[in-house]
Amino acid sequence: MSKLGDLGARLYRGEVGYDFVGKRKIWYGISILITITAIVGLAVRGLNMGIEFEGGAVFNTPKTSVSVNKAEESAERASGHDALVQKLGNDTLRIQIAGVDTAKSDQVKDEIAKDLGMESEKINADLVGPSWGEQVANKAWQGLGIFMVLVVIYLAIAFEWRMALAALIALIHDITITVGVYALVGFEVTPGTVIGLLTILGYSLYDTVVVFDSLKEQSKDLAKQTRFTYSEVANRSINSTLVRSINTTVVALLPVAGLLFIGGGFLGAGMLNDISLSLFVGLAAGAYSSIFIATPLVADLKETEPQMKALKKRVLAKRRAAAAKGESAEAPEPEGDEPQDDVDQAGEDTAPAVVGPRSGPRSQPARNRGRGRPSGKRR
Repeated sequence: MSKLGDLGARLYRGEVGYDFVGKRKIWYGISILITITAIVGLAVRGLNMGIEFEGGAVFNTPKTSVSVNKAEESAERASGHDALVQKLGNDTLRIQIAGVDTAKSDQVKDEIAKDLGMESEKINADLVGPSWGEQVANKAWQGLGIFMVLVVIYLAIAFEWRMALAALIALIHDITITVGVYALVGFEVTPGTVIGLLTILGYSLYDTVVVFDSLKEQSKDLAKQTRFTYSEVANRSINSTLVRSINTTVVALLPVAGLLFIGGGFLGAGMLNDISLSLFVGLAAGAYSSIFIATPLVADLKETEPQMKALKKRVLAKRRAAAAKGESAEAPEPEGDEPQDDVDQAGEDTAPAVVGPRSGPRSQPARNRGRGRPSGKRR
């Protein structure tokens, strides 16, 4: 078994672990700082909306040796608007001009062709009206809103409303950071960006749901024992799924990084930039939020319940009593596939450990063979 696989197995069994939930105030502080930075960037710089949302014209030139700066100056002079020029991998130019009236597009194309020394007929023009761009923007927001509502309803049914609320907050966190990075970097927002955003929301939810499912299983009948609090069980759930989350995130980020840095950076493919940047930032933010935000939030919300508050008091009281006697508050977990319950001196059910490392040799429970049977033989 590899070192990473061995670490994953030890994390799953609770033999090692990191106190993610116990240090949740640190993670909350980091997330608040990043979110504020993203909001400030969005407010100061704003989003660079593509022509699909604002309307305008896109001109694709044939293969040329004209520089990007010269083409940009020519397009701005011909149109009277700001122009965005990209050099594509086949030495062609993509000239995008927002706010150009469709009736004026032929005149602009002729002037650009004359200025750059090209034939006007060889320049392809794609025109987008502002009303159509507004419809695209509205549909994008509607789709995002419907997606959020359906996610909350499903998680509330499959798990509980606290987990649904925590997942929703984590999703808003991921979207805010991704949109803020777009504002700071200045990348253009296109329908490809919207596709990337919706895709990373699915990845973010995948990691979150995996942890929630583990937490749901490990917190069954939790109130019947006095060894661990809900926060400690939540921390065990994060650690037991940590390696899986890291592996899936890294595997997903590698091809996206190839699209962003090779396809977008070296080949100059504009659409690859639009999709890959949102995917790259969103995947990283989603992995972070599922570990450091969503599950600690569930623990905070859950421990406001009277039942969980009472459990925490019992657990802490038992540990203080054990510490006063110089004893350990935890007992070795028994062998076997099914959990076996212990009963403490007060007659209270103290189920075996759900969290925490196991240490020391395990004692094999005595088997009462043939109890109540004269022959002593097993049936």
